Amino acid sequence: MSIDGPDEITSDSSRGRADAGFLALLRSVSLVAMVAGAAGSAGLMLLAGHPPLFLRVLFAIWVISPFIALLLADKISKRWSVITRATLHCVMLVITLSSLAIYGYVVLRPRESTPTSVFVVVPPGSWLLMAIVVPIAAFISRRLSHRGAGG
Repeated sequence: MSIDGPDEITSDSSRGRADAGFLALLRSVSLVAMVAGAAGSAGLMLLAGHPPLFLRVLFAIWVISPFIALLLADKISKRWSVITRATLHCVMLVITLSSLAIYGYVVLRPRESTPTSVFVVVPPGSWLLMAIVVPIAAFISRRLSHRGAGG
């Protein structure tokens, strides 16, 4: 049992159910956001310019590649710790919101030049964020579980 506040005593099992419920909600929200973010990012990329069809297809694949990677990570994350999965879902939301904000700003602001470089740079930045934050969360989670098991 644990004491959450002055008048709240909860069992560890009910806390686990609440944590699982929050994680399920976070996962649902992040998955919906990811689909909307991928579609929005691709749409904003198409609004930004009209290169030949072949280049549009390549740019679309490039722009949505971080979203696809995150969706694949979600698929394989079932056996990951709660901390690592929650971090993954938060990264999904951060990348979605950041990408849409950056692309939206580039497309909607008055143009001084072509915004191609932004559409080239944001996906690797997203990949880098994923490659740093999720493994760090997994490392911390392992350290905490070993510390809890060891004493």
